Amino acid sequence: MTMTDASRSHTITWEDPTATWQKATAMSGLEYWQALMARELPAPPIAVLMNMLPVEVVEGRIVFEGLPADYHLNPIGTVHGGFAATLLDSALACAIHTTLPVGWSYTTLQLNLHYTRAITPQTGAVRCEGIVIHRGKTMATAEAKLTDAAGKLYAHGTTTCMIFSPREA
Repeated sequence: MTMTDASRSHTITWEDPTATWQKATAMSGLEYWQALMARELPAPPIAVLMNMLPVEVVEGRIVFEGLPADYHLNPIGTVHGGFAATLLDSALACAIHTTLPVGWSYTTLQLNLHYTRAITPQTGAVRCEGIVIHRGKTMATAEAKLTDAAGKLYAHGTTTCMIFSPREA
């Protein structure tokens, strides 16, 4: 690839997540997300990479904000759908994570997304709210919406996650 005067760069820096993962095993999901919100734990590397952070959290609900930038653009000049998908996947699964006790874990089984309009860097900050719909012993579902500051919908989705007790993880 040849660099030109019009070239740009984007450098990211993140902390080694190993220590955070170890601390997280002694916290409930809600405690973990509250510690992240209070900046007592560093942001996960994916949050740094995608330019997104949690801004609200209670049991069964989490809100992420993301700021689309020109480094998120696809070949046709709009923000790649993976940006919205990452925000939705994060809000969906992390809403479920907030309901888990110490030592429990989860994994996504199914992710369904629907895009309603294109995001551009001019869209500005977007919010993605994930809410748990159902939380059982081994399975949970959640829904999420991705909106701009005016409340305009850009995408929405649902997930199903499998839940593991400490002895199953």
